[in-house]
Amino acid sequence: MHLGAVTLGIAFLCAAPPAAARDLGVLGPLHPIAEPDMVEDITAMLKEKEASGELARIEADGKKRALERIQTPLPVQGLRRVQVQRTWHFDPSVRFEEALLDDKGRVIVPAGTLVNPLDTVSLGSTWFLFDGRDPAQVALARAEVERTRGALRLILVGGSPLPLAREWKRPVYFDQGGRAVQRLGLTAVPARVLQDGRLLRIEEVPPQ
Repeated sequence: MHLGAVTLGIAFLCAAPPAAARDLGVLGPLHPIAEPDMVEDITAMLKEKEASGELARIEADGKKRALERIQTPLPVQGLRRVQVQRTWHFDPSVRFEEALLDDKGRVIVPAGTLVNPLDTVSLGSTWFLFDGRDPAQVALARAEVERTRGALRLILVGGSPLPLAREWKRPVYFDQGGRAVQRLGLTAVPARVLQDGRLLRIEEVPPQ
């Protein structure tokens, strides 16, 4: 192609007027774009449940379940009833895998240090762990209360602590989540835990 013809073609394209927009008409029905308001939907649903009384029932059921969970926590799993008297010692020492620092970043306990909490604090009282759902264990716990006359911490692994606390007029605790059971390595109850120097003596006591 001759260079003059190419130049002329480019000049023609550059000089051509822009294409004008045209109204192509309506191709189908138009609808406004709208998404449902989630807050309004939830509010409407709650009002409907409130009017029907269902909301009040849901709230009452929730309060009832919460109260039941407080009065009767979930029992610790994996425990059996003691059959034979057994005693052993447990070392509560903990090894720090990482250094323990204070708020200024200074090392309080170096990494790898073995710490026995009984070097600084004492157990303070005998612990007695038992299942409040077992009448024989409850009777044994009552005998422990009468025998020790004071320095005893009652710890349930099942059952309701509040009725026993009212009856015995003393605190009755619950091993929430089985933390004490897991830490001590208990597999059976009732069990008595006492301090013996730098160790804990654990006694499995068969109920009568």
